[in-house]
Amino acid sequence: MKKIVLTGGGTAGHVTPNLAILPKLRELGYEIHYIGSYDGIEKRLIADYDIPYYGISTGKFRRYFDAKNFSDPFRVLKGFAEARRVLKKIKPDVVFSKGGFVSVPVVRAASTLKIPCIIHESDMTPGLANKLCIPVATKVCCNFPETMQDIPEDKAVLTGSPIRAELRKGSKAEGLKLCGFTDAKPVILVIGGSQGAANVNAAVREALDELLKDFQIAHICGQGKMDNVLLVKPGYKQFEYVKAELKDLFAMSDVVISRAGANAICELLALQKPNLLVPLISGSRGDQILNAKSFETQGFSIVLSEHDITPLLLTEKVHELYFSRQTFIDNMKNSSQRDPIDTIVSLIEEQTQKSQA
Repeated sequence: MKKIVLTGGGTAGHVTPNLAILPKLRELGYEIHYIGSYDGIEKRLIADYDIPYYGISTGKFRRYFDAKNFSDPFRVLKGFAEARRVLKKIKPDVVFSKGGFVSVPVVRAASTLKIPCIIHESDMTPGLANKLCIPVATKVCCNFPETMQDIPEDKAVLTGSPIRAELRKGSKAEGLKLCGFTDAKPVILVIGGSQGAANVNAAVREALDELLKDFQIAHICGQGKMDNVLLVKPGYKQFEYVKAELKDLFAMSDVVISRAGANAICELLALQKPNLLVPLISGSRGDQILNAKSFETQGFSIVLSEHDITPLLLTEKVHELYFSRQTFIDNMKNSSQRDPIDTIVSLIEEQTQKSQA
């Protein structure tokens, strides 16, 4: 029996790529286990997939002063010991890590047991957790060509980020029906991440009358960010958040306005959706700005700075995107990051075969 341990957590972005490779791993006959934190988001997300879950202690690695900086190293050491015990019990052939702070004790523990580790870095520049894992990793999967220069040449593999297979199975007709739209006008999908994007929401709503002349708009606003005044605006449909419906909204959309989180933009690339990116500036380490710049350079996206966004400029950029959409689609079709699941799983298979040899 082939065995694999998946790890990663702290945010949904450190879990969903793991979920995306599950069907392929099961198809290949893997016994799958998951190591995450005691009560992190990964525990809730994994609960629906009938996979043994093991919680360990974890601490955050901070670049700034915080009183927890004195106690968290001890939590990490405890997590290392717990992860090592779990790994010795399972005896996996390989570990696949999607990052986040919980992954550090798992990957480090696996390396002491000579278990090969494949890790995935979503952003253009490796985060601190992955920086601590790269030295002991067997292979490091990347989303961006620029990331390759920050990783040892013999470890770096340009894969892209795996996306859930169901996102490719949406129905345009179902999406139009869900929103009460017709096929008379093209559709813009506005998606700001799980928390929404206040600046993007505001700019879209201020430009609404102008945009609705030429488009219909499905707007995923974020929890508590719907505008009740606009609930019955013809051609405009709001959602706080969506789950299973997302595939249908993608299927019906002609262009997308989005934040520039790595997983979000990799979904746009995989689905070949022309997009206008408004990267998050405040409250981040600048990774969304770098992500967006890379996609712009590769010809996948138009980028609009959050500082520059106005209703007029947003309207102009959306029209520019729509009328040149085929150029963006062609560029995405020619991307080398088209088959991330197959590429990543082939790396996993390679290491599994070596472990079992």
